[in-house]
Amino acid sequence: MKKIAKAMAAVMAAAVLAGTTACGSGSSSSTGASENSGAKKYTIGVAQYMTHPAMDASLKGFKEGMTAAGFEEGKNVTYDVQNAQGDQSNCVTVANTMASKKPDLILAIATPIAQSVAKVVTDTPVVITAVTDPADAKLVDSNEKPGGNVTGTSDKTPVEEQIKLIKQVVPKATTIGIMYCSSETNSKLQADWAKAACEANGLKYQEFTVSAANEIQQVAQSMVGKVQAVYIPTDNMLATGMKVVTGVTTQAKLPVFVGESGMVENGGLLTVGINYEELGKQTGAMAAKILKGEAKPADMPIEYQKQYDVSYNSAVAKQLGVTLPESITEKGKDVSAS
Repeated sequence: MKKIAKAMAAVMAAAVLAGTTACGSGSSSSTGASENSGAKKYTIGVAQYMTHPAMDASLKGFKEGMTAAGFEEGKNVTYDVQNAQGDQSNCVTVANTMASKKPDLILAIATPIAQSVAKVVTDTPVVITAVTDPADAKLVDSNEKPGGNVTGTSDKTPVEEQIKLIKQVVPKATTIGIMYCSSETNSKLQADWAKAACEANGLKYQEFTVSAANEIQQVAQSMVGKVQAVYIPTDNMLATGMKVVTGVTTQAKLPVFVGESGMVENGGLLTVGINYEELGKQTGAMAAKILKGEAKPADMPIEYQKQYDVSYNSAVAKQLGVTLPESITEKGKDVSAS
């Protein structure tokens, strides 16, 4: 009996030990997973083409979108922001830096730097914004099914509605000056849409292009006396140089209609366009899904903003001697009052 009792005791002890070991192992594993998931900190590489209100708003909105999805700066996410300052050679440097650092995800703001990043980064998710047509810029296979490691949001604006605003506010205008940077792919694309919209609305147009910032004032001066209104799309170089443009056009009583509200704040008269901060939030939500493993860039269609904002500058309107219709002022935001 003693032998049987000893044997049973040994079996029970072994069972308890085994159970303790198994429990301890499971507990350890569970605790580790919890710690890993809880302690996981993400690094987002931000490749920004240059500094101007629309791009700054894009990044601000992106962070807000990430925060809303549980990725809070300083707690579980860090942003490594690199700014190319509008220089193409800097875009290449920033892209190579991003490739070598291998962050968890890269946000690329604006077409030129998105193209540089996409050339060298193939194994890290890249989310883009402030790009008008990603497929046209060769960033994705198609806007409906990107197919690679790049997806994001488009800042495609309602160009025809913007041209119609010109007819509404300056009904006597017959010829429109379309001003943009010839080296920006998506500015050229928007200029083509603007030309088609002018033709559809019975307006003539003349193109005025710049290739460098120091050409802006001279080109702006060349429009005076040739056109009755100016249209500028969401162009990075001209967004930065808006005060130079309007320093000429406002004095010449030449109203400038633009692609986005930041350009209205800097002297443009009016726009109906996207809200870059809201678009940034939308982009941040997409990035969060990728980081959570809920979606892959290849399968995420390019997203667009569905609602556009009307922004006008009453101070500029007064300087130009232009009376804006109530249909615009009632539903729009006066950026000169903010």
